[in-house]
Amino acid sequence: MPQSLSQSLFGVHGAALELRSQRMGLLTSNIANAATPGYKARDIDFAAALKARMGGASEGAAVNGAMRYRDPVMPSMDGNTVEMATEQLAFSENAVGYSATLSFIRGRVDTITRALKGD
Repeated sequence: MPQSLSQSLFGVHGAALELRSQRMGLLTSNIANAATPGYKARDIDFAAALKARMGGASEGAAVNGAMRYRDPVMPSMDGNTVEMATEQLAFSENAVGYSATLSFIRGRVDTITRALKGD
């Protein structure tokens, strides 16, 4: 769906859902690599990515521009910067945001469907 049509139908929620999905994948990758020596945990600055996306940047450009390496509180001896508690918290927060955004979109689709049916 073209970005302008998506923005007019779903507002910020369509872009937010895409970005939350990208962030979920990144956090999952961090968790999966928790035991990989030298792995550097990354995250997306969601607010910066959303601002870039709403400013007209493509999804890839918005994500790449907002991607940051996570600074560990307690770095491991093997150079891995994944901290499971931090990753699990970020994953949980992102999952709640994803669910809320999906609920907003579902409500908008239901409203449009009712309007088209004439209910």
